[in-house]
Amino acid sequence: MGRPVAWAQYRALLAKDLRQELRTREMLTSMAVYALLVLTVYGAALSQVGDRVQTVSLAGGMLWALIVFTSLLGLNRSFSHETESGCLEGILLAPVDRAVVFAAKATSNLIFLLAVEALSVPLFFLFFLSGAELAATTPLIAVPLAVGTVGVAGVGTLLSTMTIDTRGRDVLLAILFIPVAFPLLYACVSATTTAFLGVEGTLGGFWTSCAVAGAYDVIMIAAAWGLYEFILDA
Repeated sequence: MGRPVAWAQYRALLAKDLRQELRTREMLTSMAVYALLVLTVYGAALSQVGDRVQTVSLAGGMLWALIVFTSLLGLNRSFSHETESGCLEGILLAPVDRAVVFAAKATSNLIFLLAVEALSVPLFFLFFLSGAELAATTPLIAVPLAVGTVGVAGVGTLLSTMTIDTRGRDVLLAILFIPVAFPLLYACVSATTTAFLGVEGTLGGFWTSCAVAGAYDVIMIAAAWGLYEFILDA
């Protein structure tokens, strides 16, 4: 398949997902509401913690727990319209490269995840870190957030495709996703916590964790790209 044809198919599939979500707003709305509920639970859990230093030290893990659980909710719905309306069968019957389908769906999932993070991350800072003394390295959390979200979207798209026709797919996706994505999550939490604390002399560890997360993205997305045809046609 020529590159111009593949690029045109990619744009058409991506535009379909974006138009559909902008028209219904089901995925974005559910993810945003869920993020607000998680922040509410965090508020109740930390209501008795008066030490802001403890909150900052926990902020990296809390932030990524928020992102992961919210992402799982959205990824579970990423193929809902295709399966309900029979659109997926039409895509499979069309002469479309399966890798292009993966690229378009992973890109749309990435856009939706970034949109929800643009709402939830500022609210996280407002609710839990507004009175804390943040380190000068705090803006560096944008790096693990970006790298980690790319990996979550890529791996999540592959796993959500595997569970698309299974019973209890919501639970099954989480069972598959957490072990597979654990190296990515561990590296991103480590880098985010280091950026929050800003401990002198630890930026080397920050960039090492980001490099590990980036290497994970490259390996897993390349594997998903190669395996997607077999998974989608299974």
